[in-house]
Amino acid sequence: MIPPVKTASELGRIIRDVPDFPKPGILFKDITTLLKDGRAFKASIDGILAQVRGKKIDVVVGMESRGLIFGAPIAYELGVGFVPVRKLGKLPSEVVSVEYDLEYGSATLEMHKDAIKPGQRVLIVDDLLATGGTVAGTIELVKQLQGEIVGLAFLIELKFLKGRDRLTGYDITTLIEF
Repeated sequence: MIPPVKTASELGRIIRDVPDFPKPGILFKDITTLLKDGRAFKASIDGILAQVRGKKIDVVVGMESRGLIFGAPIAYELGVGFVPVRKLGKLPSEVVSVEYDLEYGSATLEMHKDAIKPGQRVLIVDDLLATGGTVAGTIELVKQLQGEIVGLAFLIELKFLKGRDRLTGYDITTLIEF
């Protein structure tokens, strides 16, 4: 039997660096190397769950694309609903939308208008906290629907980009820091 991954630093060593992607000067943290390793993927989900389990959560929100990969199994394990946040034009019903800034451009996020009921307690999950633009946009969508954000959970935080500074007032959980 293969021993389980035990520490965040072990998980961090599994993640591949890809220089100059998606454009020159960006050092991309490629989590596909973690995802293909079953014990590492399980450890990452379990590690995030260990940090959020004590919160009263009604629904988990995960952003396209990698936030969907982590948010859905977290919602499943918590026994709560999962709400996808998608890029412009990907959802089939009536939506709320917000334009947000990325590390290397801008984009639009959308969520179904009926995805969150007023007062529902929401955990937002994504793979990466960089500048905080994507999660700030998602926070705005949840607020438009009058959800209550109980936490933000990330697999990775790129500390040098100071995304956390943009998210003051929120309970932030990260598993791996670079």
